[in-house]
This record gives sequence, structure tokens and C-alpha cells, in this order.
Amino acid sequence: MPASDADLTARKGRLALLIGDRGQTPRGLPPALRRGLARALESKAWADVKPGAAMELAFPAGIAADAVQLVRLPRKADAATARKAGAAIGARIGKGEVTVVAPAHDRIAEVALGIALKGYDFSVYKSRPGDHAEGEAAEDLPVTAPQAVSHSGAMPDARLVDSAGAETVPEPDRAAADAPSEPPQPDKASVTILCPDPEAVARAAGDGAALAEGVFFTRDLVNEPANVLTTSDFADRLLAMQELGLEVEVLDEHELSRLGMRALLAVGQGSESPSKVVVMRWNGGGDEPPLALVGKGVVFDSGGISIKPAQGMEEMTMDMGGAGVVAGVMRTLALRRARANVVGLVGLVENMPDGRAQRPGDIVRSMKGDMIEVINTDAEGRLVLADVLWYAQDRFQPAAVVNLATLTGAIIVALGHENAGLFANDDALAEGLLKAAAAEGEGLWRMPLAPAYDEIIKSRLADVKNSGGRAAGSITAAQFLQRFIRKGTPWAHLDIAGVALPPGETTLAPKGATGWGVMTLDRLIRDRFEARPSGDR
Repeated sequence: MPASDADLTARKGRLALLIGDRGQTPRGLPPALRRGLARALESKAWADVKPGAAMELAFPAGIAADAVQLVRLPRKADAATARKAGAAIGARIGKGEVTVVAPAHDRIAEVALGIALKGYDFSVYKSRPGDHAEGEAAEDLPVTAPQAVSHSGAMPDARLVDSAGAETVPEPDRAAADAPSEPPQPDKASVTILCPDPEAVARAAGDGAALAEGVFFTRDLVNEPANVLTTSDFADRLLAMQELGLEVEVLDEHELSRLGMRALLAVGQGSESPSKVVVMRWNGGGDEPPLALVGKGVVFDSGGISIKPAQGMEEMTMDMGGAGVVAGVMRTLALRRARANVVGLVGLVENMPDGRAQRPGDIVRSMKGDMIEVINTDAEGRLVLADVLWYAQDRFQPAAVVNLATLTGAIIVALGHENAGLFANDDALAEGLLKAAAAEGEGLWRMPLAPAYDEIIKSRLADVKNSGGRAAGSITAAQFLQRFIRKGTPWAHLDIAGVALPPGETTLAPKGATGWGVMTLDRLIRDRFEARPSGDR
């Protein structure tokens, strides 16, 4: 809606004013409020507000809004600053109405993206007044496995149907029996942006909306508890994306065994949830070989027989973060109709202790044929990736491979929660990823690879062992994965253990799952793998 058509005095909820270099405020505000805003903009407090940040005035005189937020957005602000300005609004968005008044500015679409990313909310498992009838206990409610939905307000997934049109019956999954019934959707904020040319902003915001949707999808997946997001439920949510135009297939345990993926199957053999590999294909780039994205999808990682300490184990629901990012990227590509060929593959398993679980000292054969000595069952993600990486190359002959995984605690020791670790055998691919991450404001730092580290994971009994101990733990994990990359294939490994679920909020995400990597990989695809429209130079 054009700002000139709006009656700002009647708008309820919150009013956010984007303030440029000259400190101008919108017309049509009551005189008392205009005087108050002028005083605020002349204050030292406003002088201290940095570009992209905000200050707030509560219960302003003469208008229905409960608060006015002043957000500094310089005329020549870059995309990062505009997103930060949006995030300042999104951080205070709440559940009510928000009206954003914007001057003519080239970055309003980026502001909208920042609002969406920071305003994300995942509160579906928090009870609200009226959720249960009076006297009805929560445990008396029916218990069924939940349907695949987006809890963030992103596009709802389609009903699951097979190629014949019949409704798909999910594979039995005992873990889902403990899942809560489908929770009600949380209340959502309503955001209206008033600007001089709303149609132009809407056009510019289209790809940003697809990007936000992909990030939301990833965050939803990572935030879900493991009794809801079982391997079967995860696969069902990915199958539902066929409605968006993705080709999706699910390989079950019988097919994985036939293919020889015994390293992956060994990880999940102690769980009641069946192991799966899901393949998603987006074919928008003609006959070009695809980029392959491969994600680790351990829906819960107890450590197996090498069990983890109890403290912090509840966060191991996020050990499918790599698979979540791959899923989010594929969703974004489909929604924005990307002119690229990309295949996303995720290995979905659960690592649990059981009488059937793999043991330290077991030796398993990978799909490639390498024999792997299992030193530590908690170094399971690399076993999953080894088979999926080999399968991706064997079937698709990709132009390049990028895998993502919450793989090692060692990368957190090295880089904290500010940067993911990048390991690559190809300098051009590595530089492309670093450039893309910098452009999208996602921290990424290149780590070394070298043959000397292979000595640490040499096995006395097999071709390689899955763990070399604490020393250089993130590097030896990457060296292990590199064994399963064919010579001449550009490959990069992103260890996202520190950035997928950091301990606090980030610039563009509230506390919880960040969706790190969706924006970086989408940018990489735009820059290096996407065909330009005819007529572009």
C-alpha cells in the first residue's frame, strides 16, 4: 500500500518508521507525536543508534499504536544493513499487527527479508489458554503421528500422494507412537509495509520470500523433537515437496542393502526407526550436470553404544541439521524456479543403543567397498555421508559436490558459533562458497586438508577407522569423507555443528535453529551454477 494512502493514526499494534539520513518522518501524524519524534531524533540516544539498529517510544500520543520504533536506514545502506534493520523490527514483532512506513529506498525488499527471518517463531508445543477443554487432561487427548506442516507460517506442505494418486500410507515407525497429536498453529503477526511503490517492492521481494521459506523449512526441521521428526516423518515431509515441482524418491532399507550402503545401515540398526535415503531433484538447467548437495540426517544421536553424556543430549535432535539445510535449499530452488540442475540427497537414520546396535570394534563395508573399523559409534555421521556421497557421484556424475553435517564438536572448539568450517579439495569451489557466505552474512572459515592427517585414521584391521581421537578431530573427519570423493570431482564439506543451533540468538535469527547454509548455498547456485536468462550478459 502506498504510504500516502494510509491513515497512520488508526493503525493498531506497532508502528515502525524507517528513518533516512535527513531524519524525515511520515506526514499525517498528530502534532504532539511529531514533536515527540523530532525530540527523539535530536537526542543523543538516537545519535548512538547505528545503521540497521532501532530505538523505541512506548505508548505514543495521538495514535492507536502501542509503540513507535525508529529504525535507522541510511540512503546508501547495503543489503546486510537493510536486513539488519528488518531484523530490528522482526525481533519485536510479537503476535499482533505491525505497520512499517518506508521512504523510497532500493533496499526495502531486504528489509522485508530481515523482518521475516528475525520474526520467525517456533512455539507450537507451548500450550495456550483454551487449548484443552475444562477438566480434560493433556494425556487424554488422542495420540497420533503429526502430519508434515511448516510451523513457521511458511507454505503448508501438500498431502502425500503417490504417482497413482492414492494417498500414501507411511511406513510403520514405532518412535512416532510417542509423538503428540498435531498441535494448533500459533498466532502469527500481521506485517504491512507502506512504501511509495509497493508493486516494485513486491516484485523485488519474490526471491527473498522463496529464500525465507527455505530457511523456515530448515529451522522447523531442526527445531522439531525426535519423537515427531522420525526418519519416516522426515521423508514424508520431503515427499510432500513434489507439489512444488521437485522430483522426490525415497530409498528404503531393502534398496539401501541392495546398493551396498552397509556403513549407513550399520548406524541405524539399533533404532526402531527405519533408515532411509531421500533423493530430491530440481531440473531447471537443461542438460548440464547437476550440483549435488548431500546432508547428514541423524534425527537423534544418542552416541549409540559409545553413548553421550546425559547433559546436553536433548540437543541431539539437531544432528539432522545438514539434511535440513539441503531440504531448505531444494525448497527455495523450487519456489523461485531456479535455472539450475541440483540434486539433494539426505541420509536419514537414528543412532541408538540396542542389542542390535553396532559396536566399537565392528568392521563394516561401505558402498565404495572400503572396509571401515568402527572405533567410536558416536562418530556415526561420517559413516552415513560416506555411502550417500558415493551414491551421489555414482548415479549423477555431478559437476561438484557439497556436503553439510553437524559433524564434530571439534569444529566448535576451533571456530565457536560464529563460523562453520569449510574443507575443500578445489580452490575455486572453496572461494565460491566463501564469497557466497560473505555476501549473505553467514560466517564461514576454510580449514586445512593434508595427507599427513590420514595417518591418524589408519586402521590396523581395516582400510580406515572412523575416528582418530580428539587431536585435529574436525580435520580427520573431513579426511575420512575425502576418501569417498572420486578423483577430479570438486568437493566441499561444511561442518555446521557450531552454527546450526547456537546457544543464543543471531543477527537474523531468534534463539534456536538458524537455518545456516540455505542462503549461502542459494547464493552459490546463483553465482556459479545457474543459467542466465537469455539476453543477459
